[in-house]
Amino acid sequence: MGTENPNRPNYPLRPAATPFASHQSSTPFLSSGPVVGSEAPVFRPGPPAASNFQAPPFSGGPLVGTEAPAFRPPPSRSNEVVRPPPPPSSYGPPTSGFQSFPNPPVPSAGKVLPPHISLTGQPAIAPPTRPPPGSASLLSQPQPPLVSMGSPPQSIKTGQPNPNIPPPAAQHFSAPRPSSQPSSPPTGTSYAAGRGTYPGYANMQPNSAPQAPTMQPASFQSQQGGYGPPMQPASFQSQQGGYGPPVQSASFPLQQGGYASQAPPTSLLAQQRGYAPVPPVSTPSGLYPGNQFQQHGIAPPVAAQHGLAEDFSSLSLGSVPGSFDAGLDITALPRPLDGDVEPKSFADMYPMNCNSRFLRLTTSGIPNSQSLASRWHLPMGAVVCPLAETPPGEEVPIVNFATTGIIRCRRCRTYVNPYVTFTDNGRKWRCNICSLLNDVPSEYFAHVDASGRRVDLDQRPELIKGSVEFIAPAEYMVRPPMPPLYFFLIDVSISAVKSGMLKVMAQTIRSCLDSLPGSTRTQIGFITYDSTIHFYNMKSSLEQPQMMVVSDLDDIFVPLPDDLLVNLSESRGVVEAFLDSLPSMFQENMNVESAFGPALKAAFMVMSQLGGKLLIFQNTLPSLGAGRLKLRGDDIRVYGTDKEHTLRLPEDPFYKQMAADFTKYQIAVNVYAFSDKYTDIASLGTLAKYTGGQVYYYPNFQASIHEEKLKHELTRDLTRETAWEAVMRIRCGKGVRFTSYHGNFMLRSTDLLALPAVDCDKAYAAQLSLEETLLTTQTVYFQVALLYTSSSGERRIRVHTAAAPVVADLGEMYRLADTGAIISLFSRLAIEKTLSSKLEEARNSVQLRIVKALREYRNLYAVQHRLSGRMIYPESLKFLPLYALALCKSLPLRGGYSDVQLDERSAAAYTMMALPVKSLLKLLYPNLARVDECLVKTEEFDIKKRLPLTIESLDTRGLYVFDDGFRFVVWFGKALSPDITKNLVGEDFATDFSKVSLSQGDNYMSRKIMEILNQYRKSDPSYFQLCHLVRQGDQPREGFFLLTSLVEDQIGGANGYADWMLLLYRQVQQNA
Repeated sequence: MGTENPNRPNYPLRPAATPFASHQSSTPFLSSGPVVGSEAPVFRPGPPAASNFQAPPFSGGPLVGTEAPAFRPPPSRSNEVVRPPPPPSSYGPPTSGFQSFPNPPVPSAGKVLPPHISLTGQPAIAPPTRPPPGSASLLSQPQPPLVSMGSPPQSIKTGQPNPNIPPPAAQHFSAPRPSSQPSSPPTGTSYAAGRGTYPGYANMQPNSAPQAPTMQPASFQSQQGGYGPPMQPASFQSQQGGYGPPVQSASFPLQQGGYASQAPPTSLLAQQRGYAPVPPVSTPSGLYPGNQFQQHGIAPPVAAQHGLAEDFSSLSLGSVPGSFDAGLDITALPRPLDGDVEPKSFADMYPMNCNSRFLRLTTSGIPNSQSLASRWHLPMGAVVCPLAETPPGEEVPIVNFATTGIIRCRRCRTYVNPYVTFTDNGRKWRCNICSLLNDVPSEYFAHVDASGRRVDLDQRPELIKGSVEFIAPAEYMVRPPMPPLYFFLIDVSISAVKSGMLKVMAQTIRSCLDSLPGSTRTQIGFITYDSTIHFYNMKSSLEQPQMMVVSDLDDIFVPLPDDLLVNLSESRGVVEAFLDSLPSMFQENMNVESAFGPALKAAFMVMSQLGGKLLIFQNTLPSLGAGRLKLRGDDIRVYGTDKEHTLRLPEDPFYKQMAADFTKYQIAVNVYAFSDKYTDIASLGTLAKYTGGQVYYYPNFQASIHEEKLKHELTRDLTRETAWEAVMRIRCGKGVRFTSYHGNFMLRSTDLLALPAVDCDKAYAAQLSLEETLLTTQTVYFQVALLYTSSSGERRIRVHTAAAPVVADLGEMYRLADTGAIISLFSRLAIEKTLSSKLEEARNSVQLRIVKALREYRNLYAVQHRLSGRMIYPESLKFLPLYALALCKSLPLRGGYSDVQLDERSAAAYTMMALPVKSLLKLLYPNLARVDECLVKTEEFDIKKRLPLTIESLDTRGLYVFDDGFRFVVWFGKALSPDITKNLVGEDFATDFSKVSLSQGDNYMSRKIMEILNQYRKSDPSYFQLCHLVRQGDQPREGFFLLTSLVEDQIGGANGYADWMLLLYRQVQQNA
């Protein structure tokens, strides 16, 4: 993750067996047979896909086409007049490759359609798009016979109102929500959906959209309780994306994007398709979630009302038949150029929820039944970062109940929070998680006003804030709070001395002594090792530390157990003397062995009384005593076989057993690995994985290059605020529960996470499932509780509470989805799968779940908007396919044997398992920005400005900065002005860039670029981005550092973004 070896070739030496084999772009016909992990057959039209729905009772014949037929609206009775649409010539040309589909209101249940509506149209000239403001249109379609569906169901349940909760159900879902898409049009306005323009996306080619068929008058007969069959069913002719002369055809609404349907002429088609016009009348307020119902008033499949809860987006993938042009406009593909954008609708709905930096749900719409949950093919769960850093002014309030004791539910142990309700004039409170009525202690009593709100709310942060920290009384302590303890286990073999690691590490620790948390309570200790183990007596009465050597590796004992761990403030002089002399002490050491296992046991014996944080600095493969590892290395013959995953598993159970012991005694382990050879990070990283720690990897460490990176990351590790001896539990409401947890921790019971040390750079993911067949509540509550010891010695409980609505339709689940949380959970699941399966299978599992989700979503809409040649996806998940592609190209999952070194793959996997959402998304889709213009024009640099990650973004005359949160790559174009290069790298700008580093020179350009890099570093200080300079065309360096990271391009046998979208589209179409 840190720095890489630039001399390795960046392209695979053998073809990678991946599910992303490159495709020839082609028209996405339906093809028969599964395509998961293989190439979809090109130009092989299969039979029409079988529909999942039964034939309609009034259908006049066999179904034609591939759409699910005959969905019916509730009976509508309307006396309102429907105006004919204006001539299509008033519509402008298409503006973008996107099309958004606003939801038309549903006909209200007390109106009838006027008899004999006749709509006329004219030949279409241009592909239809949004009409100019003020125009109104309603295009009709042939009518099937329709049956009454009864009254529409309430999708959101109602229950006892909670005065502290913002009004749920109808109030929330019927209010207009902020969205980048237009909301449902008001009565009388046009139903013709315009193509939503997105800033920064180039326009679609006009030829990707065929023209709309010409309209023909059709008359309809009204009947009480339903529609009669069409008087004159109009036939229409298949144009399949091409332009042709106007023909007699049924008119289709503009929402279809101007595509003609691909079916043979038939007079029965009108009846078989099951389309009906919608009179422009509004739905009763709050009848359906968000006032949204099926587009065009078409009813959903029987037994499950799926309100179309969102204006969805689609992407044109169609082309002219017979041509090899895919018709896909690369510039129109959605890209997260604004970084991680969290869904705002959820925060607006429940303003008293904790901030999303602490807790993010993959979808804020909790399904009301197991059958609905089974149709949500994406991960359902949460990502928790309990100690996330807060901006100034938004600190978590601290509450001390003192004599009262912490107010908790006596049954489920939920902490008091903004969503509890007070009854019986304030004498009782109802738990929002289990609904039990609890007594209010007399010291905590306050009167309630007429609305049920306590009169002292403004003095009670725990009743108005989603995040709060309670000071825990004595009963929350098993033992007195431990002091912050830092213990250093240091490899002093020849490679550690020669690389300069020892010197940099000693200097960094010495510089941090004043900043360690805990002030006068902090404890510190050291052990060094090579083929023997060296203990250091740091007693405060000594002037110099005393070294004691233990060479019996089979029977480790601890000499002077009381003086190996000392109080830092008391023994400060001895500690400083030790750190000053450490590099020179082993300067002549020629020992190449590493007794890492026995040294680990010794450290455990010293620390087990108190617990704390163990920092390991390991330079070579453990070779002596317990825990010695073989040089199993990377075996090319194992890849692609059933034994491939064993390379990524710990070789020796010794390390997992040690990790379990460390966790039991509240010891967290951070592993700093430095080596130019294989050191089996898969085994060593286990220590960090099960103790809530972290792996830092510096391959081929050289102090002259990597010093700054190690200094920064070690300093942050030592000085960031840390929660000690912690446990975490996530409680949730009745009917749902968390079933699995993913991240770096040890699971102590079914739902209790043991975390010996936690900090702001760690996140944990959990998967959610429904316990009951049907949820009876309208809201589900979640509460994260972290019990820990602060560095100042206080026992505290940090509590984050959030509420989420229960929804009855899939569309609403998609509308409330959070791409960042989904990808965060996806990445953890995929990385865990690589430990039991082949890399290819892990990538396929990601691809398959996304295809299933998009197919399920398409089925919600395909009937209304027969969108041939278009890929439909929810607006909330428009970046999901790109992030999934980036995940499959990330270090833990990429390629095979020749693509990534085994240690690098394992280190990246351990790191990604612990990353918070924002850092993970930046790693998957990094920043790319052009900086030469602001160096020359002396203008301010906008750090938020980003470019698509494709080679097309790189101009040979430009200077670009690439930032993934772990490293910078500064790319110099071939035609970049020599003045800029000279100003940045000095006189030797023509030399090999691998030997040049970027440092601040005495000129404006140099100062400016360093300022830009520092801006990026400040925006995410968890890791330090080391700077690598790359010149265009300088191989293999350019390929290794930059080209393999341009995730939208086709690299080493893996798909580019456009091919990936076509592949997903074909697979979605297969059984759609």
